[in-house]
Amino acid sequence: MATPPATAALRGELPDRYLTPRDVATLFNVPLETVYHWRKKRIGPPGFRVGVHVRYDPAAVQRWAQEQTAADSDAA
Repeated sequence: MATPPATAALRGELPDRYLTPRDVATLFNVPLETVYHWRKKRIGPPGFRVGVHVRYDPAAVQRWAQEQTAADSDAA
């Protein structure tokens, strides 16, 4: 069975396309509304608009996840 693109991104295998908000929600196993909340509050991975659609660069999402991990480790 093939690894879904969003899950593969966490493992370092970046997909060759930009991620949708749904992909990001799947990647972090959070509700889609959480991803939209992160974007609204500017606390989540950086995204950008393509017309009316929001997209995320897989490399930027991976960096954001690493930063969150490092910040969490520093707080402990």
